[in-house]
This record gives sequence, structure tokens and C-alpha cells, in this order.
Amino acid sequence: MVVLRDGLCPGLDEDLVRDLRAAEVKTVEDLVSSDIEQLAQKCSVSYKALFAIRRVLLAQHTAFPVSGAHLYEELLSSTAIISTGNPSLDQLLDSGVYTGEITELCGSPASGKTQVCLGVAAHVSHQLKQSVIYVDTTGGLSASRLLQMLHAETSNTDEQMQALQRIHVFQIFDVFSLLDCLYDLQQASVGGGSVKAVIVDSVSAVIAPLLGGKQNEGMSSALHVARVLKMMAKDFNVAILVTNHVTRSAVGGVQPGLGVSWSHVPRTRILLERLDKVVVNHCTLRSATLIKSSRQPCHIKHEFDLRWWSQHQQESSGKRKMDQSES
Repeated sequence: MVVLRDGLCPGLDEDLVRDLRAAEVKTVEDLVSSDIEQLAQKCSVSYKALFAIRRVLLAQHTAFPVSGAHLYEELLSSTAIISTGNPSLDQLLDSGVYTGEITELCGSPASGKTQVCLGVAAHVSHQLKQSVIYVDTTGGLSASRLLQMLHAETSNTDEQMQALQRIHVFQIFDVFSLLDCLYDLQQASVGGGSVKAVIVDSVSAVIAPLLGGKQNEGMSSALHVARVLKMMAKDFNVAILVTNHVTRSAVGGVQPGLGVSWSHVPRTRILLERLDKVVVNHCTLRSATLIKSSRQPCHIKHEFDLRWWSQHQQESSGKRKMDQSES
């Protein structure tokens, strides 16, 4: 699915793209499947010009065979591994989250999904100096918590502010607004190439209310979101990180939400859980279990502390001072 944008082919300028979007024609697929005569009337453009654009787009985007070797070379040249900033999670993820793929964090409320997303955003924006798109669908993003994490990354106020400017937050609360947001990001070529991570926290918050009962559009919307996210990951070479809720399975355990169809969407899935072995108020210890991966054996489990993103610089600084005093 390719989004229509200015310059995609000769004759497709900004004004025509805007008119097409107003007519609910947003992708190449929408255009080639439309009645060109009726669409030309709606957009006040000549039938001949629109037909020529349609023909060029068909020629450009018709499927053609490529060799497996070519695909593998393209994979090697385009894939990047982005550290989460947490050594335990990086080890579980085989060094970090991968561009061109969708990684999912699932867990119950208070399992730490949002904290991990904020930690990843802070680490990528400061350490990698790359932009991050953060789509908040629950209102759970805390600017003060994000700044606290950046304090752990650097004590330089200017660097903290620059890192904050690289994190672009969109707050939306329904699946249709989510799709519009993703389309707009594609239209803008996802930050002109400076974006390396797109975080959706949470994807289930806007999809789950449409599932079940007689609401047939729920699964259709879910798969639509999945297609757009996969296309963004591959075409713009970004890492997609999404969060999902959990449900009870038939045997009483927990499993990721959104059903079987959605389970095929993320390449990697991690289950986050609170640890009960330490009975302390506001316990920040969590376990992370790898439940789906194409690179690592499943059911590997690591424990980590959510405070890592807020304290590791201070801990490292303290250790350096201790080493210097001992020497």
C-alpha cells in the first residue's frame, strides 16, 4: 500500500494530492480502483490527465519478480539494530529492536509497557540523535517522566531540550484518527528519513473496543492498521514498537490480546509482568519473556528494573568516582 504524495509520478502535484485526499483517495490502490471519470469530476481535473497518472502508477507499482539473493542483500544493507537502552531487554531482543520490523510489548496494566516505551524514546532521541514518533492513545505519556529519563542520559540542559525536540508526540484516541495520523506521517515521508523509531502506545486501546459482538469493522480496522505499520517499517526503514493488552487463555494463563489474526503482525513479542517476589510499594522489578521471535529461542526470560532509564547515569557516575578514589 503506497500513499499518494507530491512528486510520486509526473503530474501528481500537491494540489491534486489534496483534492484526491478530499475525495477519500489516499493510496495508489484507491486511485487505480476508482472510477476515473467520476474522480476527475470531483477533483476538477481532466480525465486524460488523471488516466495518464493512473497508467504511470500502475506501471511503477505492478508486482514484478526479484531474486532471493537481491532481497537478502537489500535486507543486509537496510536493517539497523536500535538499542532500547536497557541491557537486559537488548539481550532478550538479540541486541535491540530492528528497523523494518514490528516489535510488540504486551502485558497487563502497570506491567511497565509505557515506561519501556518512554525509555526507548529517550535513549534513541539522545544517544542516537534520531527523531522518534510517539503515538499516545491512552493519555499515559508523562512529559515529566520523560524528562526524568533524559536527566539520566545527560546532565546537560541543552542536550535534554534537544532530545525532547526530537520526540514528536501525537495524542489520538480512536482507530480512525490513528490511521489518519499514520497516513499523514507517510505523506511527510516519516520525518524525511531522520525518524528511526515509531512507537504506538497502545495499539490495542483503539482496536479492542471495535472487536467482538456485531462490530464487523473491528478486525478490518486492525488489519488495516497492521498493513500501514508494516509498510512504514519496510519502506521508511524504521523500527515500529507497539504495546498490547493481555487476556486470559482457556487454561488460565495470560496471552496477548487482539486475537489470532493480529498475532501474525509483530515479528517479535515480549510479555511484561510484575514480579511479586519482593513485596514493596511501587515495586519497579519486572520480568520480560520472549514469546515470539524469528532470531531467538522463545520463552527466554530476563528480569529488569524500570528505574534503569532513570538511574543508570547516576549509578555509572558513582561507580567512576569510587574507582577513582580507590586508585
